[in-house]
Amino acid sequence: MPIPVVQLGTGNVGVHALKALITNPAFELTGVWVSSEAKAGKDAAELAGLTDSTGVLATTDLDAVLATGPRCAVYNALADNRLPEALEDYRRVLSAGINIVGSGPVFLQYPWQVIPENLISPLEDAAREGNSSLYVNGIDPGFANDLLPLALAGTCQSIQQIRCMEIVDYATYDSAAVMFDVMGFGKPLDDIPMLLQPGVLSLAWGSVVRQLAAGLGVELDEVTQTHERVPAPEDFDIASGHIPKGGAAALRFEVLGMVDGHPAVVLEHVTRLREDLCPEWPQPTQPGGSYRIEITGEPSYGVDVCLGSRVGDHNHAGLVATAMRVVNAIPAVVAAPPGIVTTLDLPLVPGRGLYAPG
Repeated sequence: MPIPVVQLGTGNVGVHALKALITNPAFELTGVWVSSEAKAGKDAAELAGLTDSTGVLATTDLDAVLATGPRCAVYNALADNRLPEALEDYRRVLSAGINIVGSGPVFLQYPWQVIPENLISPLEDAAREGNSSLYVNGIDPGFANDLLPLALAGTCQSIQQIRCMEIVDYATYDSAAVMFDVMGFGKPLDDIPMLLQPGVLSLAWGSVVRQLAAGLGVELDEVTQTHERVPAPEDFDIASGHIPKGGAAALRFEVLGMVDGHPAVVLEHVTRLREDLCPEWPQPTQPGGSYRIEITGEPSYGVDVCLGSRVGDHNHAGLVATAMRVVNAIPAVVAAPPGIVTTLDLPLVPGRGLYAPG
């Protein structure tokens, strides 16, 4: 029997999740929640870019969507700039007895020792009350820096450091809220955006570092962060808008899990808005961007992961991968015990039923 599901949010990630929920016979779409009145009343197929009507109309009424009887909700609503609201959304859905897979807030990938207990316990209490489970993941934070590095680590005799890197040109990433408000691109270098406020990098990607450490059985002494920004040498435009000369146009940061003064686990991002910026910084394996895993140990590893798409570029591929990482995990999450579950808890999700010749 197909699993009844609802889609919460139909933005850059949610549109790909919605398409999968409609086209995969393993799922039965029962509702779609949107935040925009312009989308309300539209058929789910139209929002997903499909032609055949589903008969499921989008609504801004979350209670009405939850009343359609889903066993799982796919949460892809923007969360980074509305954290209290997003956490309350999760609490409501979990307490209603509905499992959740989501793409954010990213710290819920592995929240323990990352966010305060008073933010975690309401979700855990709601999950117990509703006998429901919550899984947050994606490509980064997610698959590229949890399952892949830990799988490689399982073949090592000893490990001195795991470093996970995203090296990506974000020029085609079309989200002004993320690019300008959260990441601070285009802003003067003395204007500190949300992402670079004290402790926020360790909040957002500390989940990666903490989960890798937990997978290795390592107790971290502390999690620290560093960053560097570079200004635009001239005016230019990106998908999200205009970058003025002198505005932030490249960002490099690290989140480091320290043991006895040594960075045992490192998450690094190298983000450019043009490929010619900061040539001395690490370069991607393919034009546009790639993910890199470096394990220093016995044996040592260097693995590059290159995303591509027949209908878009590397950023499009990353959005699809983020959506599908959680959508494909729905059966495992529905079967999981109540509570917040992580990649360390779930079985391998092998892509069963996804083969499509041609």
